[in-house]
Amino acid sequence: MASVLRLYNAALIRRPVLAQSATAAVLFGAGDVIAQQVIERQGKNHDFMRTARLTFYGGAFFGPALTKWYQLLNRIKFSSPTKAVVYRVWLDQAVLTPVVVGFFFGTMSIMEGKGISGAKERISTAYAPTLIRNWGVFIPTQIINFAIVPHHLRFVVVSVVSLFWNTYLSAVNASSQHQEVIESGKSTEK
Repeated sequence: MASVLRLYNAALIRRPVLAQSATAAVLFGAGDVIAQQVIERQGKNHDFMRTARLTFYGGAFFGPALTKWYQLLNRIKFSSPTKAVVYRVWLDQAVLTPVVVGFFFGTMSIMEGKGISGAKERISTAYAPTLIRNWGVFIPTQIINFAIVPHHLRFVVVSVVSLFWNTYLSAVNASSQHQEVIESGKSTEK
């Protein structure tokens, strides 16, 4: 096990975008499997296309974007370690997070074939409550992350917390999608 961790740590340093994109893909997919099997109790009715969409999103969008974001935050110099933590957490949660949450719901809607109008509807429904819950989870996580974790391992810390967060996101996204189907059925009945 120790040799696997050493190899992973070396990959994070040598090929950060590749290693972190693969990590994000696995954890987004795993989060969806947990959401479907544990929370939603789908059993044999598991939606493999949904898992594939989330895995793709994690590896193709989230992993590369977050890798570059952390590289940018690491290059910014601050006058003290305390200011570095405060400003990095603020930049992460006030600048990046609102964009990422909206992008997630918009991208999922488009990949589900809902188009731009479906994306707007899902964002209007799920964005604010998800963003607020995100801050409750990730502000404390990022304070610890930026204060004590070596910069090449910060993505890993966020990824571990994200396994549970991705489970939540998957469940919220599925719930929003289900609600859209119900509401479209009601509008057809009128």
